[in-house]
Amino acid sequence: MTEIGAFEAKTHFSRLLDRARQGEEFIITHRGMAVARLMPIADAPNQFRTRQVLARLRARAGQRPEDPISHEEIIAWRDEGRR
Repeated sequence: MTEIGAFEAKTHFSRLLDRARQGEEFIITHRGMAVARLMPIADAPNQFRTRQVLARLRARAGQRPEDPISHEEIIAWRDEGRR
């Protein structure tokens, strides 16, 4: 993770956003102290959501193996929280 001063971050903010979009993370410092983190936001929620859906699928499959999970249920779980 790259550390960058607040003044430099302000000066090159557009460039930093482009780099963050590509997956880089930055620690922004002010007077030598870390105060913020700039990172891509899309990655964390997607990984968390994927783990949640997989846990539900595993739990559902373990409870009622004779009752298959419908396509509609899977789509509803995928789309939960998007609205």
